[in-house]
Amino acid sequence: MFRSMLKILGYASMVLLVSLLLVFFIPRNYDVSPFRERPDTQYWELETGSRIGYTLLRGDTSRVHAPIIYLHGGPGGMIQDEVVEFFRPIAAAGYDVYLYDQIGSGHSDRLSEIGDYSVARHRADLEAIVARIGAERVILFGHSWGSMLATEFLAGNREKVESMILSGPGPILPIKNELAGLKAPDSLQLTAPKYSNREGNERANNLRSKLVYYWARIFKRKLASDREADQFFTHLNNQLSKSTTCNGEGLPPYPGGGGYYVHMMTVNSFYEVKDKRSAIRDSPTPLLIIKGQCDNQKWGFLEEYLRLFPNSRYQIIPAAGHRIDPDRFDEYRKIVLDFLHIQLVF
Repeated sequence: MFRSMLKILGYASMVLLVSLLLVFFIPRNYDVSPFRERPDTQYWELETGSRIGYTLLRGDTSRVHAPIIYLHGGPGGMIQDEVVEFFRPIAAAGYDVYLYDQIGSGHSDRLSEIGDYSVARHRADLEAIVARIGAERVILFGHSWGSMLATEFLAGNREKVESMILSGPGPILPIKNELAGLKAPDSLQLTAPKYSNREGNERANNLRSKLVYYWARIFKRKLASDREADQFFTHLNNQLSKSTTCNGEGLPPYPGGGGYYVHMMTVNSFYEVKDKRSAIRDSPTPLLIIKGQCDNQKWGFLEEYLRLFPNSRYQIIPAAGHRIDPDRFDEYRKIVLDFLHIQLVF
């Protein structure tokens, strides 16, 4: 009887072990939207070693101003087609607009060594891109994480930035977590979105995705292929995107193409960034901040930008979230063009 029990326990342990191995180590597929290449994509081979895919919208040559470089969110996001369409009228107003996929996402190359993904690498790529464009000064337009990258670039290149536009800005690096507790003025009537990023992560993650995550962070190695990791990131973003609007409903499937490894490793490098607040404090750079009324980014992070940049202003978009809906593009674009035109006057 005792031996029979031992056999049963042995078989059960074996089945459990095999099941765990299957869960943890067998690649997974996700039913998500595929990545669709943009036909007019061009490429830079940068001195940093990055191969970067980008879209260029040429401005009206009769009214040429400083070029705009758009920095998408994430980390690990990409240039979506709707963003390209948003910028077409701005290009027509006389601005060359460069929209590039940051290394590790979209049309840009994935790195074999994921430990090379970092804030420093993104900043070096942006510095190389500004040099490649050849303009004396540029206008940086950052969304979410892209705002953090723009500010990091400005800290070492103030003379190269004509102005900045930040949409739903993330915190200045390194993050001061205590700022998250600051309350916005009641007059702004800011509200939280219906869904949170925490809820999205809980819905999307599974045992294998968690193992891939911790394996990458601890060993700086790929347990899953880029294909599987990026598919999971699209699956995850289908849930996280619900927190980027006020009610999180009626959103289309999230487009494929984001990069999960660059997302993980860049976020992991946030606290390795040296504090450069002294380099941007009292910067004369004109700054426009656009924030949705139910943006999921904390007010205190925006307030720090206002304190550091004396030549700054902000605009709250009523009934909008972290993501500005395409049906609000005209309203959003007018705010941007009004700001750019004011800078031309002065």
